[in-house]
Amino acid sequence: MFSAFERLVAFRYLRSRRQEGFISVVTWFSLLGIMLGVATLIIVMSVMNGFREQLLSRIVGVNGHVEVVSPSRVLSDYDALVKLVKSVDGVLTATPVVQGQVLASTPSRSSGALVRGLSYESIMQRPILSNSILKGSLNSFKNGSRILIGSRFARRFNLNVGSKIKLISPQSTNTAMGPVPRTKTFRVGGIFRVGMSEYDSNFIYMPIKVAQLFFRHKETVSKIEVITENADLADEYRKIIDQKLWPVARSLSWQQVNSSFFEALKVERNVMFLILSLIILVAAFNVISSQVMLVNDKRKGIAILRTMGATRQMILRIFFMTGASVGVVGTLLGGVLGLLFTLNIEVIRQFLQSLLNTELFPAEIYFLSKMPSKIDNMEVASVLIMALALSLLASIYPSWKAARLDPIEALRYE
Repeated sequence: MFSAFERLVAFRYLRSRRQEGFISVVTWFSLLGIMLGVATLIIVMSVMNGFREQLLSRIVGVNGHVEVVSPSRVLSDYDALVKLVKSVDGVLTATPVVQGQVLASTPSRSSGALVRGLSYESIMQRPILSNSILKGSLNSFKNGSRILIGSRFARRFNLNVGSKIKLISPQSTNTAMGPVPRTKTFRVGGIFRVGMSEYDSNFIYMPIKVAQLFFRHKETVSKIEVITENADLADEYRKIIDQKLWPVARSLSWQQVNSSFFEALKVERNVMFLILSLIILVAAFNVISSQVMLVNDKRKGIAILRTMGATRQMILRIFFMTGASVGVVGTLLGGVLGLLFTLNIEVIRQFLQSLLNTELFPAEIYFLSKMPSKIDNMEVASVLIMALALSLLASIYPSWKAARLDPIEALRYE
């Protein structure tokens, strides 16, 4: 496509000479702008992909793919409902859950918490819970005598395995002195860390029989959590389950329960992509300005080439090559930089935290204990293609202007 002569002239024009110093500086800034724009876009999109995936895996892993609930807020005869749900093709497990809010209290601190009553078998069916025990074991939970608390909850209350904690239920017990809040002291049997701040800070797990007694769920549960073969098809499973259980109960998919949260993530991701794409667009305009200045500076050289027999198409290809080279090199360097940064982002974060002596990714704000990232090959390819397309488009006008230059007019005032 490009002859050896055209490549020689194009790369000669790209070299810096003293009288062309300013043009060279603008060209280098154009290259750096494209490189940083591509790298930033890849890094931010990868972090947001990882953020969504990590949140989704923890939310679905802890809560299940579909929730079966009742308009009356309690499900009676739940064993029969569990059998009906398990009869649906694609349903792996259906777990009765007792859930309620409590006030957790120790001599030094009090705070709200969410209690979830599950059976030992249900805990073992959820690897994100059963494999996240830091201290203690599930044996005491199996025997129905102790509770599980999150690592951040334990740190906040200064608790360890074997420590006592008082739980106060909003449901009251009627006595001769009037209504009295229900309270019970439990011992900690294990401390877990699933890696999501909300769960590690506020969740307490106790055996379902103990939870039924504590919350006065006589032969009832709060809901049934269902795990299916494919979390992405949870809404399809929900429709089938609804047909079997209606009007006794209704079901909700994880997309419905967390719709506002994941929609906000989607909007934020699209906005960030649009904003960061403007960096590449600005860099592309810099390519136009630097190439226009180069064409104006090389008017005499273009006229000489034309008088020596160079056609307008050759001049167009020469200057198109100079502009495209900036875009191609900047895009490739930006892609490499973005991928390297993304693959080592947690190491970089730890280094910057120790260097600056400040927390750059607070778990209480971002829900996760470490910086997530996930490289989407198709997304990286689309970023590179977009940057290349903008760079090539930016090279068209200066090339056309150089090709349209009249050699007589160019040499008249030299």
